[in-house]
Amino acid sequence: MATNPPKGDNRRQGAVKKRSQVFNPKNQRFVKRNTENGQFMDQKFDNKPFKGVRREK
Repeated sequence: MATNPPKGDNRRQGAVKKRSQVFNPKNQRFVKRNTENGQFMDQKFDNKPFKGVRREK
């Protein structure tokens, strides 16, 4: 995952590693995936993308 020092400043340094996101057009939400095994991990409640996570094409 990304590093966040100093704590409490609400900033992330660098991208979240070993993760990607893809848009699901059926329910209009972004889904986070593990790039090592392709497993779906999380889904956004709103229709905005995850911050700091690369997108699949």
